[in-house]
Amino acid sequence: MMLRQAVQALNRRLPATSRRSSHSLLATSAIGRVDALTAVSLQSKRDIWIWGSPPSSSSNRRGFADAVADNEVTSHSPWAHFPMAPPDPIIGLTEAYLKDDFPDKVNVGVGAYRCDQGMPFVLPVVREAENELIAEELDHEYTGIAGCPDFVDVALKFAYGDDCVPLKENRVAGVQTLSGTGGLRVFGEVLHQFGHKHIYVPNPTWGNHIPIFTNAGLEVRKYRYYDNATSSLDFSGLVDDLQAAPEGSCILLHACAHNPTGMDPTMEQWKEISSISKERHLLPFFDCAYQGFASGDARKDAAALRMFVEDGHNIALVQSFSKNFGLYGQRVGALSVVADTPDEAKRVLSQLKVHIRPSYSNPPRHGARIVSKILSNAKKTDEFVEQCMGMAKRIDSMRIKLRSTLEEMGSSRSWEHITKQIGMFAYSGMSKDEVVALRDKHHIYCTLDGRISMAVST
Repeated sequence: MMLRQAVQALNRRLPATSRRSSHSLLATSAIGRVDALTAVSLQSKRDIWIWGSPPSSSSNRRGFADAVADNEVTSHSPWAHFPMAPPDPIIGLTEAYLKDDFPDKVNVGVGAYRCDQGMPFVLPVVREAENELIAEELDHEYTGIAGCPDFVDVALKFAYGDDCVPLKENRVAGVQTLSGTGGLRVFGEVLHQFGHKHIYVPNPTWGNHIPIFTNAGLEVRKYRYYDNATSSLDFSGLVDDLQAAPEGSCILLHACAHNPTGMDPTMEQWKEISSISKERHLLPFFDCAYQGFASGDARKDAAALRMFVEDGHNIALVQSFSKNFGLYGQRVGALSVVADTPDEAKRVLSQLKVHIRPSYSNPPRHGARIVSKILSNAKKTDEFVEQCMGMAKRIDSMRIKLRSTLEEMGSSRSWEHITKQIGMFAYSGMSKDEVVALRDKHHIYCTLDGRISMAVST
């Protein structure tokens, strides 16, 4: 009751245009004792409050503090002014799913591969390599700041190819990172330190890209990528926006299996993007999270980034081994930069290490050792390719089955885009209201943008 009185008091003090934000202030109060259900009821009858940003005006904060003081609600904790942070869209979705007691509930929001029984899947070759490592009784010493050298070597060859000229000429600076996320953050910080004020990302993009680069000090700008009306790539919009970007801008590109849309440019379109990047002196930064997992062919999935290197771009690349190797919890990744000379590559490497050291000091070894053992052995590499192809083909079959089922049920809309897309996710085209209805009425959970994980569908 006292909190409600405090909000009412605040509403009387604020002008009419500010009163709407007072409900969010309840969740960001200096008291920090707001019941979550009360916050939801004040802001909305659904979960919209999660996506809002709390007001930051100092006058608003003082006004609420005054209102709290009027009602004699006090706290001496140094953490009392901490607001409740909004749940992560994916983690929050999983938490809501786990609280649902409906026996036939389904979560198609998680970005991890599942078997037909809905259980986590460990690649047999990964299990084999892991057992061999255990038998070797290796130590658990620190890696260097740049990570395991053997892992970095095979990771770069996996992406760039054994015949990559810059690799042969020692012109690629590479480090092991905390999966793709850690590599994105490190490179964002390096960009910011050396003069970049902004970065362009596709619209839409993986949701975590935006806070990662924002927290690294960069302004996140968007270039058009997907046409929701036609459920297809908006290539003309993409071209116009890249041509309009200031010279020297860094542009983030999804190497394959664009997340969340699953809609990739053709190789001809990639060639045009490469040409525009050359003309505008843009810095291509590839995020490669699905190599081998997208099409089942690691070379095909790396074709775009390899073409950019062959075209003479000094690209940057972040790799994740979570999806393709199924090493989600091991946080295995790599960050690399193509330089003009070996000396330049050494200088770039030194700067990457400068940013890694105060961040996480050095990366973990176990997952990196697994990848190294597999990719440094021809037989195990062949087994990995075969098993990765199996996952990719199963996902493709799920796409076909989903589309045919929807069409057989007499759906009035076109689902052709489901089978045109590639990779782990299907960008369904469902609206936010349809997603909420799907959850509330049918206990099927997916992200609010309508993204569905085909890797957990059965």
